[in-house]
Amino acid sequence: MSTRDRMLDAAAHVMRTRGLAGATTKEIAKAAGYSEAALYKHFRDKTDLFLAVLSERIPSPLAPLLATLDRRAGEGDLAATLTEVARAAITFYRHGFPMAASLFADPKLLSAYRDALRARDAGPQHVTRAVAAYLAAEQKHGRVKPDTDPQAAAALLIGACLQHAFLGHFTDQPSDDDKVATTLVRALTTGL
Repeated sequence: MSTRDRMLDAAAHVMRTRGLAGATTKEIAKAAGYSEAALYKHFRDKTDLFLAVLSERIPSPLAPLLATLDRRAGEGDLAATLTEVARAAITFYRHGFPMAASLFADPKLLSAYRDALRARDAGPQHVTRAVAAYLAAEQKHGRVKPDTDPQAAAALLIGACLQHAFLGHFTDQPSDDDKVATTLVRALTTGL
């Protein structure tokens, strides 16, 4: 296992158990068995670490899936594609929420992360944007009603996925994420 991989594994563990706000680069480096200086040879800062953990250590195909959505417009089954997105989003939010939730307890830290994500052209808003762009492309192919607002439809789907993941943590109740994803998409596409 590479040094970078060990650092990412340690960062994922520390961020899951302490939350992003409570995780320090010093603690992450120590958990990985390296110095903090070594950590900075691989990652610019804690934001880079967090983004790498989200994209490389959460067991969800969300990022690669979103990257291919534009090429999938007009192809395959619309509901099947949206269900795939919903499943991936639920998994991503279920694993990412415990890490990111602590940011909201510290307005100064949250503002710093907003700025850092904005500078990297990253952030949670990109999920809804990608789905909205996909729905707009499907609309041009005639597979989504012309009077549908793609942005609103994407927000409804992704927002429901986020809520489901949040409630799963809050209530500590197990659920069938595949069934939830299918049900959400069925409810959404009935109107599309």
